Amino acid sequence: MSTPEQNKAAIHTLLKGIETGDPKAAAVVNEAKYIQHNPQTAEGSEGLAALFARLAKSNPRVNLVRVFADGDFVFGHTEYDFSTRRIGFEIFRFEEGRAVEHWDNIQPRLGPNASGRSMVDGPSAAVDLEKTQENRALVQDFVQTVFVQRHLERIGEFVVDALVQHQPDLVDGRASLKTWLEQESGAGPRFLYAKNHHTLAEGNFVLSANEGSLDGVHSALYDLFRVQDGRIVEHWGTREHIAPRSEWKNQNGKF
Repeated sequence: MSTPEQNKAAIHTLLKGIETGDPKAAAVVNEAKYIQHNPQTAEGSEGLAALFARLAKSNPRVNLVRVFADGDFVFGHTEYDFSTRRIGFEIFRFEEGRAVEHWDNIQPRLGPNASGRSMVDGPSAAVDLEKTQENRALVQDFVQTVFVQRHLERIGEFVVDALVQHQPDLVDGRASLKTWLEQESGAGPRFLYAKNHHTLAEGNFVLSANEGSLDGVHSALYDLFRVQDGRIVEHWGTREHIAPRSEWKNQNGKF
């Protein structure tokens, strides 16, 4: 049985394998059990070792900015430079020391925003580990109340006024986030959160993986929050349109 720290180290090895082509990276994954939730990635078409060797020839760069563990799950905040620069969140589920399931949410890198912040900078080490469950509950309540049920008038119960913001189209401050959520597109909100699928936490960092829509298009909306003294003080996110089912390369679904 592996520890959370061993699982985090394994994901570092796995993702850096994209960059190095090291065949040992593929051993992190139990390919016989692996469930892939990226609809654009086929299952069983190419072994991971061969895939990594092929990708390494294009000189990719992979930067694991933050990596956290929550029970059998590891979640990471990543920066990729293949032919274009992209920012992503990766989630892996482990069984017996090997990764058996994977979700992600990746978008082009944009910014910095008008507050001078990039999509990945800021603190990266989890603290307040004894408050993990408390912080998870806070974010779950916030997402359900403000994002899903759209009680935007209650945002101040969860978020500090001086929110540190890493979204490329926003600026620091709670008011900017509220205005962003109030935007309309066509017949409804631009950003519509319909369902939370995962809330993963380690200490003061909590990742919320949600399904909804962006400008009326079915989308995955991932948000990473840093919590301090019972309030949300910092926010990062990625938004990705979900391809139509007819274009999926596997049938496991995005979530």
